[in-house]
Amino acid sequence: MSETNFNTKTVHFQTKEPARNASKAKPIYQTSAFVFTDLDDMESFYEGEKEYLYSRYSNPNTDDLGKGIALLEEADDGVATSSGMSAILAGVLAVAKQGDHVIASDDLYGGTYQLFAQELINFGIEVSFVSFENLEQVKNTITEQTKLIYTESVTNPLLRVEKLEDIMTLAKEHGIKTMIDNTFATPYLLQPTKLGADLVVHSATKYIGGHSDVTAGVLVGAQELMSEAKSKVATLGCNLSPFEAWLACRGLKTLSVRMERQSRNAQALADALQTHEGVARVYYPKFVSEKGNGAMVSIDLAPHVNVETFFRSLGWVKIAPTLAGVETTVSYPLRTSHRTIPETLRNELGIGKQLVRISVGIEDETDIITAFTEAIDKA
Repeated sequence: MSETNFNTKTVHFQTKEPARNASKAKPIYQTSAFVFTDLDDMESFYEGEKEYLYSRYSNPNTDDLGKGIALLEEADDGVATSSGMSAILAGVLAVAKQGDHVIASDDLYGGTYQLFAQELINFGIEVSFVSFENLEQVKNTITEQTKLIYTESVTNPLLRVEKLEDIMTLAKEHGIKTMIDNTFATPYLLQPTKLGADLVVHSATKYIGGHSDVTAGVLVGAQELMSEAKSKVATLGCNLSPFEAWLACRGLKTLSVRMERQSRNAQALADALQTHEGVARVYYPKFVSEKGNGAMVSIDLAPHVNVETFFRSLGWVKIAPTLAGVETTVSYPLRTSHRTIPETLRNELGIGKQLVRISVGIEDETDIITAFTEAIDKA
C-alpha cells in the first residue's frame, strides 16, 4: 500500500479475507488454537508454511493490529500486546538484558517510570533518568553498557515535544538503540521511525482504539528487533486477545478523522484558556506536525482556584484516569498517573496540586470551552 496516502491506509490496513469467505468486515478469530489435518500439516507451521498455530503466538486479528500500526508508522513489522505497558516491556527486553543500561527521560508517564524504576532492576537492567531538555546531560550519562535510549515524542503530562532528531543522532553516534512512545502524537501527526527510531510503542488503549473500550498496546520497529520482541510477547504471555485486537482495529479506521477534529478542538481550548485569569499556565505542544499538535491540553490552575471545586463543577465532562476517547475527559496527575513518582521529582518537573490534564474530544469546540471556563469561574 506504499502508493496510498495516510488517510487511505487507516481504512484499508487489514489483510483481505480469502475469496471463499470474503467478509466485508474482518471476522473475529475468537479461538485459542488452530487445527490441522494431520501431523505433517501441523509440522508445516514450524517450517513457516502456515501462519497460525496458537493464539498466544499469533492470530489474524492481532496480526492486523500490529502490522497495521507498522504500516502507518512506516516500520518493518509490529506486534500487538495486552497493554501499552507490556508493549514497552517487550521492547526493552528485545534490546536490553542483564547487566545492560537504559537511559530514560525523567518526565515520563508515571506507569512507565514505575516499570523502569522498580521492575527492570529485577531483570538486572539499570536505568538512569535524565532531563532530555539538556542533551549534553544525556550524552554524559552514556556508558559502555548503555543499550537503549527511551523517551516520549510528546511527554505526559506536561506535553513537552521531544527533540527526536537530535536524540537519534546522539544514539547512532554511540551505537545505541532508541525507543519512542508515540501515544500522544499517534502516527497521524508523527512517525518517529522516519526520523530514525528503532522501536516505537503505543498504548493502543488511547487514540488507536479511540473509544475507551479496549486495553491494548502495539510495538513496531526494525525487523531484527521485532523478531526478538515477538518472542518475548509469546513467552511472557503479553499477547492480546483476538476480540480486543478486533476492537482496536475497528477504532483505528477512524484515527485520521478523530485526530483532525480533536487536535483542532484542543488548539481552540488552549487558546481560550491562555487569557483566563483562573489559569496560571497552559501546556500545549507546538510544531508537532503540519496536521496539528495533538488533542491533549494541560493547565496549572491559578493559586486562588480551588481544585476540588473545579472538578465538581465540570458538568458533562467526565473525570477519568485515562485519555484519548472521543469524549472530553479530565484527570488529576498528582493523584492518578504520576502518584507513584517520588515527590521531589514531581516538584522538579512541575507536577503539582494545581495541574490538570485535559483529553479533548470530538464535541463542539464552543461547548468544550464553555464547560472549562465555567468550571474555573465557579472554583
